[in-house]
Amino acid sequence: MPTCLPIVNRRCHACASERLRASGKFRVNANHKLLDVWLLALCTACGETAKLTVLERVTVRSVRPELLDRLHNNHPGLTAELLQDPAVQRRNRFDLDWTDAWRLDTGGSDHLDRDVIDVAVRFAARIPVRPVRLIADGCGLSRGEVDRLITEGKVVSAIRLSGKLSGDFTFTLKR
Repeated sequence: MPTCLPIVNRRCHACASERLRASGKFRVNANHKLLDVWLLALCTACGETAKLTVLERVTVRSVRPELLDRLHNNHPGLTAELLQDPAVQRRNRFDLDWTDAWRLDTGGSDHLDRDVIDVAVRFAARIPVRPVRLIADGCGLSRGEVDRLITEGKVVSAIRLSGKLSGDFTFTLKR
């Protein structure tokens, strides 16, 4: 589950740093009956403000009233939703760095002493994480040991455990 907003990987226009932090504030600009909406982000190096386009030249009537209220009130949940929206990421040419922005909740460690453990992993947000890292952190193993267990067939899953995932999956650990 996420613990804070991720870092936005995009070049700062002032200092050429590659890291921005979302401020959680929106700028809504009305030009007659058309709206422009930006999510404001601050450069981690110089503090300069960058604007990430959310809506551009849309009619006021086409925006849901609840969304407009959330934008005007700088709703923190909306910031997280929009940062993860692939259309917003593509439009603004950025990706997210989730390093130190999530935590693993295992629900306790009483399950680690069993010989066979069936585990269901559920993501509270679309955070791309390596399954090997999740298994290592959740079961108190090293990543090398998890790789060895996968090779020996003692960690079994319907999905490929190499690479990154951001969707729910299950696996079985046999000791």
